[in-house]
Amino acid sequence: MPRLDDPLTILTYVLAVAIGFLLYFALTKIKVSKANVDATKIVEEATAKADNIVKEAILDAKTQAYEYKLDAEKDIKEQRLEVTKFENKLLQREQNIDRRDIALQGKEDVLDDKARQLEKKSEELGKLEAQLKEQIDAKIVELEKIAAMSANEAKEELFKLVEQKMSKEVTAFIKEQEDEAKSKASLYAKDIIAAAINRYSQEETIERTVNVVALPSEEMKGRIIGREGRNIKAIENATGVELIIDDTPEAITISCFDPVRREIARLSLETLIRDGRIQPGRIEEVVQKTKNELNEVIQKTGEDAIFELGLSRVNKEIVMMLGKLKYRTSYGQNGLQHSLEVAHFAGMMAAELGLNQQLARRAGLLHDLGKAVDHEMEGSHVELGAKFAKKYGENATVINAIESHHGDVEPTSVISILVAAADTLSAARPGSRSETIENYIQRLEKLEEISKSFQGVDKVFAIQAGREVRVVVKPDKVDDLASHKLAREIRDKIENELTYPGHIKVTVIREIRANEIAK
Repeated sequence: MPRLDDPLTILTYVLAVAIGFLLYFALTKIKVSKANVDATKIVEEATAKADNIVKEAILDAKTQAYEYKLDAEKDIKEQRLEVTKFENKLLQREQNIDRRDIALQGKEDVLDDKARQLEKKSEELGKLEAQLKEQIDAKIVELEKIAAMSANEAKEELFKLVEQKMSKEVTAFIKEQEDEAKSKASLYAKDIIAAAINRYSQEETIERTVNVVALPSEEMKGRIIGREGRNIKAIENATGVELIIDDTPEAITISCFDPVRREIARLSLETLIRDGRIQPGRIEEVVQKTKNELNEVIQKTGEDAIFELGLSRVNKEIVMMLGKLKYRTSYGQNGLQHSLEVAHFAGMMAAELGLNQQLARRAGLLHDLGKAVDHEMEGSHVELGAKFAKKYGENATVINAIESHHGDVEPTSVISILVAAADTLSAARPGSRSETIENYIQRLEKLEEISKSFQGVDKVFAIQAGREVRVVVKPDKVDDLASHKLAREIRDKIENELTYPGHIKVTVIREIRANEIAK
């Protein structure tokens, strides 16, 4: 192994390193030269390709530009053609307008000529009108001198004659129409009503509300009054009625506008009298028990009425109101019994006419529904009944029947008319209603007073318990046709001013007696 400190060895190493560096440098230079040659070649190729691309692009651009130019020239030609066409149309329109202007100018000239001619004719007509007016005025003055009557007086006289003639003709026409309608409808209506009445049989009794409670002895009055009146006060406070204890032997009178309260008081008093224990605590207990029992009776009564007529889906509140009608009377006629009669009559007549029987019976049963509460609330029984029927969803026909059965509202269906007729039948049948002698006399006097208020009336007689009024007229002041007119006027006034059950027949009598004495 050679020594590292030998000069020759060191020189050898130095030379080897130097030669290595020279070789590396030479190789590196060769590689750089080769890389430069390759790069030059690549650049030349890229330049050639770029030149080709630019040439192709320039060629394509020229081709496209040429095509665009052709398209633009084509569009310009088309637009020029359209502009030319439009210019031709405008020119044609201008020519037409010019022709129309010339024609209009000619028409204006013609119209001006006609206007001048009309103005001349108008002036001439004005002169003629003035001349005619002068001539007419002269004729009127001449006629007034001949007739000894002014033009206004003659006009009034003519109007009176025409009015008299037309009045007679209208009256005669109305009479003919009424006679014809009566001849066609009377028999059919009578058959329907007669059939309904014959099919429905009911006792002709008058039910009156009992206001007097019988006592077993006079001693019972003192027990009912109690010490310092505490028993009678307890009864009045619990029932809401007023007890009248007077000199009537063995009787106490109950006074109250509410028929249900009056019935509660009557039943409670009878229970207390039978029991014999009359004291404030016992009174309150008996009254409360009686109220509960009577509510059950009212509910059962309403349900029985609905079941009797075969109705369905009736609100519970309406059922209770129907039950309360059992204790309500009108002219002595029981309210519930009257409603049932009206329902049966309306249903029978509806069957004869081929109408809905159940709806007619329902409307008849509910027509006086408001009478169950008319003493508790403001308003007539018609208004209250319609209000409750609407509230509980009754049929519109039923509501109209309630509103129209006394003529407050116009009927909108045949069923409403049938209910009004059935109401009249039930109220007017013999024995159905009672009336005090004072009211009866006042009604007859008012009936005769209304009939006497018309001109030409000589005597008036109210007969058949006020169901017919006969009017005797003066024959020299009222002719035959005027008699028919007078009967209608009396009828209308009676309907507007009187309240009465059933119908009132108005008969006008005109009689002429010619007497001669042979000598």
